[in-house]
Amino acid sequence: MDLSIDLCDEDARAEVEALQWKLAQSLLALGLAVIIEWGTWGRAERDTLRLRARELGAAVELHYLTASFDVLFERIQHRRAEYPPIKRKDLMLWAQQFQEPTPEELKLFDTPSMHPELLTVKSTKE
Repeated sequence: MDLSIDLCDEDARAEVEALQWKLAQSLLALGLAVIIEWGTWGRAERDTLRLRARELGAAVELHYLTASFDVLFERIQHRRAEYPPIKRKDLMLWAQQFQEPTPEELKLFDTPSMHPELLTVKSTKE
């Protein structure tokens, strides 16, 4: 399905994410499970989502997986899904902007119900 959305258009992405979050909150209020899978790169954004979901009575899990920078870039290059292609320098900039969850932050979330081993965090920063 082609929605003709430019993924580099941050305003359009923000609108889509706002719509998704509005729908997610409605579903959580009904007692249903939702998955937020857009880039929650910052602690403040993760806190906002976690606290609001808790207000709605939901358990909140954070599934965080790590990979080295080189592995991430290799995977992006291999899948060839982005247009224009993601450049190494852009990925490096984004990696610097990402706030990796700390062990203290992870304790604020519920233990993952299906795969508790995913709660382990290994830093990719050297």
